[in-house]
Amino acid sequence: MSMLTHGIERPVDWAERPARISGERKAQLKRLVLGALTVLSMGSVLTALIALKTAIYVWHLHA
Repeated sequence: MSMLTHGIERPVDWAERPARISGERKAQLKRLVLGALTVLSMGSVLTALIALKTAIYVWHLHA
């Protein structure tokens, strides 16, 4: 038997197992992820505003 295909015929047990993460832990992780997404979004908006302000400044500089 090839090393690449060894164990493929076994059933996938992890798909049927119940999750080990508690509901409280899931809620905590969800808050953390939403907070991180908020920070990244605010950073993106701030970067876009700085780029826009710089572009306007350069445009007026050459006009």
